[in-house]
Amino acid sequence: MEDFTQTLGAGPLLGIAAAAIALILLLVIKFKLHAFLTLIVVSLLTALATRIPLDQIAPTLITSFGNTLGPVALLIGLGAMLGKLIEHSGGARVLAEKLVSVFGEDRAAFALGVASLMLGFPIFFDAGLVVMLPIIFAVARRLGGTNVLLYGIPAAAAFSVMHVFLPPHPGPVAATELYDANLGLVLLIGLVIALPVWYLSGYLWGKRVGLKYPLPVPGLFGELDDDQPVNPPSVRTVVLVLLLPLVLIFMNTGLDSAEAAGAVDGDALWVQALTLVGTSSVALLISVLVAAIALGTRRGESGTALEKVLDSSLGPVCSVILITGAGGMFGGVLRASGIGDALSTSLENIGLPVIVAAYVIAVVLRLAQGSATVALVTAAGLMAPAVGAGDYSALQVACIVLATAAGSVFASHVNDSGFWLVGRLMGMDVKTTLRTWTVQQTLESVLAFALISVIFVVA
Repeated sequence: MEDFTQTLGAGPLLGIAAAAIALILLLVIKFKLHAFLTLIVVSLLTALATRIPLDQIAPTLITSFGNTLGPVALLIGLGAMLGKLIEHSGGARVLAEKLVSVFGEDRAAFALGVASLMLGFPIFFDAGLVVMLPIIFAVARRLGGTNVLLYGIPAAAAFSVMHVFLPPHPGPVAATELYDANLGLVLLIGLVIALPVWYLSGYLWGKRVGLKYPLPVPGLFGELDDDQPVNPPSVRTVVLVLLLPLVLIFMNTGLDSAEAAGAVDGDALWVQALTLVGTSSVALLISVLVAAIALGTRRGESGTALEKVLDSSLGPVCSVILITGAGGMFGGVLRASGIGDALSTSLENIGLPVIVAAYVIAVVLRLAQGSATVALVTAAGLMAPAVGAGDYSALQVACIVLATAAGSVFASHVNDSGFWLVGRLMGMDVKTTLRTWTVQQTLESVLAFALISVIFVVA
């Protein structure tokens, strides 16, 4: 696509993007067309409307689909196997009962959210959510089984807050580099805003939508088995199995940070080997193999029986994987068409204060093409010269980094693969996902920007 030059202006491109989103909502909600087919059809029509060369449309669709599907399919597939092993062994039920007994029924959602905040520091949003879902489903089932959002939304929001605002996640790290900000200050302010933002937009909002939209526990890897063993694993075993992928991923993160600081040699064989082991997909693979032994083989489940347990985990999540990939395809077409570039260029010279302009540009980019990381990095690249030319303190520059991050999470909707991931994994239709997850992401964005703005003014 390097030889493609977009000739349409920002106005027509914005109109095409709005029409494409409206068409997706119409086909899925009104005509009940399957989301996977809808996203493919609309992606194709959008590519044609934005004048992407005909010989480049199919490669663009396939590449965008594959780029999203590659890591997502591995994470969800391996995560589903891990979750099924935990659930089938009785481990999810044991851990759920322990959480409820320690924190009480009224505080179970809060406990799951706090656990997700801690786990979300080293692990990416999608991987963390997949790892936690078996526990979320087990707690929801233990406490009635008809209010999965009460427990799922606080946990998903916790992973989102950590992924968007805190290093070492890629978006804030990249923006910190582009703005030449102090990484320690970004981390410190990120921690300061993360907790209240999660509490208001995740925990309290989750309690509200959990009561307003009662939904049963989905029949994915948290589905209850009739033949669960009578000798479930101990809570300690289940916790260690769950912590294993997180420890491996955190090791990867630590090595990256150490390499950047010059503490270790990134070309050393042992560093590269440990980095590979700590890659999300490899870490989950190792965890599945360990879980198969600890929760299966050592407890009498082996051979064909264990193979059937693992195989049964994949069927229910196939739809989730394909729809998520198609959502990435749609976002990829919007990026390739130049919609994001046209919109950001038109916003650059509005004359807003730098911190407000950074937020607004990130919001528009997020709405236009879906990816929070792309919106954050692109907006930071556009605003970096203005920030560098201004007389801002180190603390204020760190605030601008996080204001840009806040804009990048605004209003997740149908062009965001995460929208489909959360909605389908929790058993929501599109309308319910818009009413719950899209609003949550909007609240998260606005609340974070308000807190950051206060810090910026006081600094």
